[in-house]
Amino acid sequence: MRITVLLGGTSAERDVSLASGLRIAAALRERGHTVTAIDTAHGPLLPAEEQAILAGGVMKTVPPDVQALARLERSLPASMAKLPQADVIFLALHGGRGEDGTLQALLDLGGIPYTGSGHLASALAMDKDLTKRLLREAGVPTPTWRMAPVDTADVMMTLGYPCIVKPSKQGSTVGLSLVRSSEELQPAIDLAAQFDDEVMVEQFIAGRELTVAILGDEALPVGEIIPKHELYDYECKYTPGMAREVFPADLTPGEAQTVQELALRAFRALKLRGCARIDFRMDAAGTFWCLEANTLPGMTQLSLVPQAAAAAGISFPELCERIVALALPSGA
Repeated sequence: MRITVLLGGTSAERDVSLASGLRIAAALRERGHTVTAIDTAHGPLLPAEEQAILAGGVMKTVPPDVQALARLERSLPASMAKLPQADVIFLALHGGRGEDGTLQALLDLGGIPYTGSGHLASALAMDKDLTKRLLREAGVPTPTWRMAPVDTADVMMTLGYPCIVKPSKQGSTVGLSLVRSSEELQPAIDLAAQFDDEVMVEQFIAGRELTVAILGDEALPVGEIIPKHELYDYECKYTPGMAREVFPADLTPGEAQTVQELALRAFRALKLRGCARIDFRMDAAGTFWCLEANTLPGMTQLSLVPQAAAAAGISFPELCERIVALALPSGA
């Protein structure tokens, strides 16, 4: 099969996307497919360029310069026009136009099959405010939140401290802060505003960090993340040794079933498809709180979906191939 992997791009998660995309490309080639890797900001990657990026991994402990990457946005239409003929597009982009439904709409217009969710679902899941509204409507518990600008007295009464401040449409904890006092609130909002035009202030749920990957209509084994930092931040996610992931998580069968059912309910409420990851916190009372949905989850060596798949007995090349199969028209 001819498969084009789109990676890199111009979002704050560019480095993660490069690492994910090239690992996907290598896995699909291992399965006998003809794969072209294209950085949507710069064009097709030569084999030597792929190897150089793979050797480097996700090295940064802070996100790249978003302002510099934003200047590359105008290159996206030109890159799309140069797409080679392919049976399916594997989207390994994270954040920005690659995950917010913009690229998905372009591919829909061109009638090109692609992995992941459609343009509407991608846009909904990228917007954390809209996501949480749909989760509540579907009966999936989610922490209380406010959208900036906020009143400090209201934050104290409804959310309390500590609370979370984050961009409403970013991933990989880019621009996220744990705020412990009213004095820290506005600086954290200003930081998050560097990455997005909307900022969310959210109730902090103390407890265990859990994640559920969905593959098609199947919830994979629940995972627990135990970071070295108080939060599972960018450094913990992409630096070896900064977090311990346990698959399957140490839960009772009933607890595991409950959070898997909530993840499937969230997946369906947001109209997601293909492969996605739903993140939760479990508080001391045993309540599961859905934090967000990730429509194009990371696929690096440290990423959570490949670990969940491995716990279910699915190798990484098989996982990539199954994601491709889910993107193809029925009966293809």
